[in-house]
Amino acid sequence: MRSLLLVLVLLVMLSYVPPVKSGPNSYIRRAFSSCWRTKGICKVKCSGSEIYHTFCESIYLCCINKKDLPVLVGK
Repeated sequence: MRSLLLVLVLLVMLSYVPPVKSGPNSYIRRAFSSCWRTKGICKVKCSGSEIYHTFCESIYLCCINKKDLPVLVGK
């Protein structure tokens, strides 16, 4: 009887499907949408603490934190 209860609990737990978003997870998406030595992220619009440095494709900006920007030489 005890093993039957264990099997039923196991089957119920295996049948549970947690809700997820479709598509790749956030870590994979971030790795493939990175730019400029993997310090930037390709986005349509940069947030307040970010500045765009280069372009990713034709419509995306490479948004980089201000502290990760390269040092300008010969100002």
